[in-house]
Amino acid sequence: MKNIVIIDTNGLMIPGQFGLDIFSELEQLGYDSYIVAGACVRELEKVRASGRGKDKMAAKLALSLLSRCTIIEENGFADDAIFEMAIKMKASVLTNDAELKKRLCSKGVTIVYLRDRTRLVI
Repeated sequence: MKNIVIIDTNGLMIPGQFGLDIFSELEQLGYDSYIVAGACVRELEKVRASGRGKDKMAAKLALSLLSRCTIIEENGFADDAIFEMAIKMKASVLTNDAELKKRLCSKGVTIVYLRDRTRLVI
């Protein structure tokens, strides 16, 4: 049984912003399958193209990490795609987005998030 986690844009930027290896953290939490919405990839490409400083660097690093993830094309906004995918796939979601967390919680989706800028927790 695969333990699936969907990683949103800000989740993918954690390594560049906080120096945390999200994959080893997710493995410790029992996840072994990583999904990214196509819309998140496009968001990262935008940040890489037009962002500045730390954000630009974090987006570059995030894009380089995508080789470890399965990218699934969904239509619409990233948050909507993640919401739909999480429910359909019965997957957890790595995000620090407060609005998205609320929406996912209301449907009983497990949320993984950054705590104290040093580790991921469920």
